[in-house]
Amino acid sequence: MAEPYYITTAINYPNGRPHIGHAYEGIAADVIARFQRLQGRDVRFQTGTDEHGLKMARKAEEQGRTPRELADEMAGHFREMDERLNISFDRFIRTVEPDHHSASQAIWQRMEEAGDLYLDRYEGWYSVRDEAYYDESELKEGEGGEKLSPQDTPVEWTVEESWFFRLSQYQEPLLELLKSPGFLEPASRRNEMIAFVEQGLRDLSVSRTSFDWGVRVPGSDNHVMYVWVDALTNYLTGLGYPDDTENMAKFWPADLHLIGKDIVRFHTIYWPAFLMSAKLPLPKKVFGHGFLLNKGQKESKSLGNVTDPLSLADQFGVDTLRYFLIREVSFGKDGSYSPEAIVERANGELGNAFGNLAQRTLGFMAKNLDGHLPEIHGHTEADTELFEVVDKAISKDVPQAFEDLALQQAVELWLRAVFACNAYIDAEAPWALRKTDPDRMETVLATLYICIAQLATAIQPVIPASTRKLLDMMGVPEDCRTYAGIRSHWYSPLAESGFQIEKPSPLFPRLELPEAEEGA
Repeated sequence: MAEPYYITTAINYPNGRPHIGHAYEGIAADVIARFQRLQGRDVRFQTGTDEHGLKMARKAEEQGRTPRELADEMAGHFREMDERLNISFDRFIRTVEPDHHSASQAIWQRMEEAGDLYLDRYEGWYSVRDEAYYDESELKEGEGGEKLSPQDTPVEWTVEESWFFRLSQYQEPLLELLKSPGFLEPASRRNEMIAFVEQGLRDLSVSRTSFDWGVRVPGSDNHVMYVWVDALTNYLTGLGYPDDTENMAKFWPADLHLIGKDIVRFHTIYWPAFLMSAKLPLPKKVFGHGFLLNKGQKESKSLGNVTDPLSLADQFGVDTLRYFLIREVSFGKDGSYSPEAIVERANGELGNAFGNLAQRTLGFMAKNLDGHLPEIHGHTEADTELFEVVDKAISKDVPQAFEDLALQQAVELWLRAVFACNAYIDAEAPWALRKTDPDRMETVLATLYICIAQLATAIQPVIPASTRKLLDMMGVPEDCRTYAGIRSHWYSPLAESGFQIEKPSPLFPRLELPEAEEGA
């Protein structure tokens, strides 16, 4: 029986509409979740919105509305983004939900029982935009002489009564955790966090009294929890914590927290320390991916280059956008995108390489064999070599790359097998064999048919809607559409069943840049 698998995204902060970075993380997590399902694992995939904190309270105040009104509207936009981009979450969690408040208060009480919380006075620098506290030594000076956080966000001096968490007590266990193989990837993020902890950890302010938009601290009703205590607890809430639920027993600890590189500190220092204090198992892996740059520039509202992911999906297609983001960006590093690059990748690889391969093969069968599946009349060395290339890709190379979170490499390895199929069809030329050797033509077409089905199955995590359409068109049984199932002997029973292919429609119609984009 395959092991269960629990994957989460960082929950999105909804003080504005979703941008392309939110879409990238959701799509990447979805690719991993879909891959694990194809491996036969029972997958739980959670995403959602992080709706408390000073930043939300101030944004709502600016707009003359309540924080809850702002949260309700914006959370709807994030859920719509996930649904439109075919992100197959099992739960979309919102931190305003009652079960989440209960879970956050439960973990607080566990930390209090451990003796790790105490009441004191906080004086220090706070970034509202980051919802983070910074030491004086971490700050830098802006152009106007103002103090900025390491993320170039404004900081303000804060003085108030606060509950503190004894983070300093967990320095050695955290160092041991960070140095353990596989916990934090990629390696560059791990080295940053080890260096941060080795400088010495100070106790962490974990409550606020200057505003009330958050989870109430048990027994201190004038305090709300620091937003990160509440936000991180969402990973437990979604499994039913603090109750001993079936989901808690099955899925915790999480297999993967997928997050942006800017919030690695919260997930690999604060979160494990909270869990150690509450005597709960630690997540198995945290992966901090890079940022998406718009034509090489970081997106910002002031530059006016913030991209709505749904407008890109409308323009180019959901699967095309998904494919581009996974194919283009080395997972873990920063990457860049532009409409020109999306069109180039889509036309060159999805359209010309894979879509055209399927179109040529299925169209030829529909026209010349009345859509009937061809018989196999003995294989040549060329057929065997192609089967070996494709089988190695779908049984070993592609799954291993997905398992290693080398998402870009998984697509590259898949493409190599697609190119091998294209070289084979050009070399064997079934259109010429139709007149000279009909039996050989049938074998070539059957070989291609099997390979195309295998390749479509292997790339399902990245382009799920297009591959479903293709596999439906090809008649591949539902129970064979896994990495193991597609290697089984499904072709002969399908051919013997009298299944017929209809004239195929293009999977990936050629894209053109909108006139406004040309020459941009």
